[in-house]
Amino acid sequence: MALNKSQEFKEEDKQFAIWAKALGHPARVAILNLLIQKQSCICGDLVAELPLSQSTVSQHLKELKVAGLITGTIDGPKVCYCIDVATLKNFSSMLNSLSSGCQSQNNCC
Repeated sequence: MALNKSQEFKEEDKQFAIWAKALGHPARVAILNLLIQKQSCICGDLVAELPLSQSTVSQHLKELKVAGLITGTIDGPKVCYCIDVATLKNFSSMLNSLSSGCQSQNNCC
């Protein structure tokens, strides 16, 4: 029986990995950039902005929502999507913390 080793990692490291995985596709990064540029919730017009089908955009939105990077609210027949600012700031802070630890290591390889 295989053991799940993920329980041996810190919760914040596991959460960071979830966010990084969600951002591991350029379409999802493009979606986040669109939501940030609009600075408001977007209902339905994301497909017009991307070179992807409705079903593909929906799948990418689902992945971003599951990771907690965006929120979605139902507005009649449409779902409106917004950036979860607090989550994005947490991800950014963790990324900055990770990168700041290696800035002083110039004697590597």
